[in-house]
Amino acid sequence: MSELILVVDDDHAVAEAIERSLRRSGFEVSVAHRGADALAIARQQRPDLVILDIMMPGMDGIEVGKAMRQIPELAQLPILFLTGKQEIGDKVAAYQQAQADDYLTKPFDVLELDLRIKALLRRTRGRIPPDTDSRLQVGDLTLDLKSYEISTPARTVLLTPVEFELMHFLMSNVEQVFSADQLLQKVWGYPAGTGMPDLVRVHVKNVRDKIEPNPREPIYLRNILRRGYMVSVR
Repeated sequence: MSELILVVDDDHAVAEAIERSLRRSGFEVSVAHRGADALAIARQQRPDLVILDIMMPGMDGIEVGKAMRQIPELAQLPILFLTGKQEIGDKVAAYQQAQADDYLTKPFDVLELDLRIKALLRRTRGRIPPDTDSRLQVGDLTLDLKSYEISTPARTVLLTPVEFELMHFLMSNVEQVFSADQLLQKVWGYPAGTGMPDLVRVHVKNVRDKIEPNPREPIYLRNILRRGYMVSVR
């Protein structure tokens, strides 16, 4: 069965263009033009991925993304923002408040959109089956491969899909340093040179805010100057 993608955009012409492109790529597509409608459709149809605009009447895209992360059955749904908002503040809000998995600005190239979608879905397909009881232990860090929770001696928190994939990769390669471009290839699935290093930096910051005793002086998810990131054993 083809993956179902929910397209949420108040511009009917843009939504229809995205729908046509996705259907040509073999996806099933549902469309919503308002945030509240998107939440209702997502709960009913359980899409495999959501493409979300920011500027919409009523609930904007950031509010929709935040709401999805609070609904248990939608919390792990990959969210790709596709919007004309190009300011850094909008990107930060999407990543930090709505815990977005990716962000693409309009005007966009349909081939790049297709690439981003397939990269997100590859990670989804590769997840541990829900009936698997397995954990990855690295020093004081424990990653639950079933629940997507990560634990330290001080707390247990839920990771978003991309945060989970990032930590799963780094914890599987403990004490190894990876550059932002290498992580974009290994975790996000992008060809070399096609992703944005800022994407990695924002997600690293989000994970640190969740697990580090002091995010400004990380002890678990460390960065090595001019080289990249690694998970360290205390």
